[in-house]
Amino acid sequence: MPISNGYMPGLIFYSNQIVMIEIEKLRKADIFSGTAILCLGSYSIYEAFQMPMKDSYAGVQNVWYVSPALFPLLIGSILAFLGILLIRTAIKEVGMAGLKSVLNYLSSPDFADFLKQPVTIRFYGIVLNLFVFVFILIPHIDFFLAAIIFLLVFFFMFYCGSDEGIVGLICQIIIGGVILSVFTASGLAEKIDTFAFFSADILVIFFTVWLIFHYYIVAKNGALIPKFKLSLLIGFIAPFTIGIIFKYFLLVPMPHEGLVVSLLDAIWYAEIWS
Repeated sequence: MPISNGYMPGLIFYSNQIVMIEIEKLRKADIFSGTAILCLGSYSIYEAFQMPMKDSYAGVQNVWYVSPALFPLLIGSILAFLGILLIRTAIKEVGMAGLKSVLNYLSSPDFADFLKQPVTIRFYGIVLNLFVFVFILIPHIDFFLAAIIFLLVFFFMFYCGSDEGIVGLICQIIIGGVILSVFTASGLAEKIDTFAFFSADILVIFFTVWLIFHYYIVAKNGALIPKFKLSLLIGFIAPFTIGIIFKYFLLVPMPHEGLVVSLLDAIWYAEIWS
């Protein structure tokens, strides 16, 4: 292509400047992101060390390499390592001046506006979903049910939802988490379990069914039915595949065993198979 009047070199130079500015912005953002990832990984490692590395279950002594602490310990270590690498790379690119500008940005009105953007709100949903899964679902709900609803919320948030609907999903998670927390912490679940077993699990099943129905309507209106079906398929198959392997082949007890584990025990240990 012929170059006339010097416009093409100027355009190339201007484009390169834009690319360099965008890369610098991304590297400055990596300082913040790397710090958050490092903190999350460090916390995961701390919580993993609170779990037993060896235990006895039904007369069988489980060795350390089948401990439930290994998976969060591995994930936490990888996250912490990657967070350190991300911070190191970012500081190497932008220098201490870039680090200072990041700290100034965190105290500016621009950062307050960033916290209100859809991508940031979606991040709130990620953190909230993890919090509910670890601190509310896992201690009180059958592991299979907890894993299913955890995955479905993630899939609906990123795969079947929209920026406008993410706030509604976050509200649903908060309401569901509060209701379940009150239901279990107040002792109401224990009282109901005296005549209706696994009441907390049944409550979560109703919430899961309602969530699936709600997002079926959303996916249908947005022509996202194939993605919706794929989300359901993976959301149910993955927990059952991994859970059955750990529970019945590696003999690792689930964090909380409720309705689904009882049904699987009845099938796995049924006399018809002997």
